[in-house]
Amino acid sequence: MSAVKFYVGLHQPGDAQHFDLACISIKRLWNRKKPVPCGDVLVDSGAFTELFLHGAYRHGVAAYAAELHRLYTTGVVDIAAAVAQDYMCEPFILAKTGLTIEAHQRLTIERYDALVAELSRLFGGDCPFHIVPVIQGFAPEDYARHVRMYGNRLTPGMWVGVGSVCKRQGDPRSIIAVLQAIHSIRPDLLLHGFGVKQTSLLHPGVRDLLATADSMAWSFAARKQGRDANDWREAARFVERINAAANQNSEPWQMELFA
Repeated sequence: MSAVKFYVGLHQPGDAQHFDLACISIKRLWNRKKPVPCGDVLVDSGAFTELFLHGAYRHGVAAYAAELHRLYTTGVVDIAAAVAQDYMCEPFILAKTGLTIEAHQRLTIERYDALVAELSRLFGGDCPFHIVPVIQGFAPEDYARHVRMYGNRLTPGMWVGVGSVCKRQGDPRSIIAVLQAIHSIRPDLLLHGFGVKQTSLLHPGVRDLLATADSMAWSFAARKQGRDANDWREAARFVERINAAANQNSEPWQMELFA
C-alpha cells in the first residue's frame, strides 16, 4: 500500500503545533498575525464554503493573493502550497451557480492563471510556494477533458488537486475511476485528494493513486459520536490510523473493481 503524504485538516490554526503537516482554510487565517506553529502548511482556498453558501466567491483573486503574500512574507504561515480558487462540479453546487460543468472547469483554470500572475507580481518573480491547480469534473471523462484543457500549464510531475470527490466516497471505486482517468492521460502528475474520508483513505486502490490528501473527517466523526469536534487529539488519533494503514498488508485491490 502506498504511503500518502497526509495533511490533517484543522479548525484552529494554533493546533498545527501538534502536527508535521496541516491543511488550513484561508478563512481561518485571514488577518491572522500570530504565527502558525507548523513548517508544512497547505492553505485551502475555502472554495466549498464560498460556493455552497454564496454561489460565488466573495473575495477575488487579487484579495486572496494579497492575503497569501502577507501571511508568507510576515512569517505568519510557512506555506508549502496554496490551492487555487476552483469551482466544484457536484450537481448541488452547479445548482447554486446556475452554470455547467464546462463553465466551472473554464473558471477554475482562469482563477488559477490569475493567481499565478498576481502572486508573481507581488513577489516580483516566481512565487516561493507551490500554487496547486485543481482538476475538476464529475464523471471520469470530465476530469480527462479538464486535464486537456489545462494543457502545458500542468508541468511534468506537477502536484495537482482533484476536486469534487469528497461527497461520493461510500464506494471508493468511484474515486479510483476518477483518479485512473487522470492518470490515463498524465501518469506523471502527483494527485492530491481534497477532503478524502477514512473509508477511501484506508483503501489501497485509492492510496496507490494519490500522492497526498487532506481530510477533516475526524471532526465530523467526533461530532456525530458526541465528542469534541474541535479537539486536536481527535485529529491526532485519526492521523495515526491513516498513517498506520500504509504498513498493513492488503490483498490486491484491482480485483475489487470487477467484483
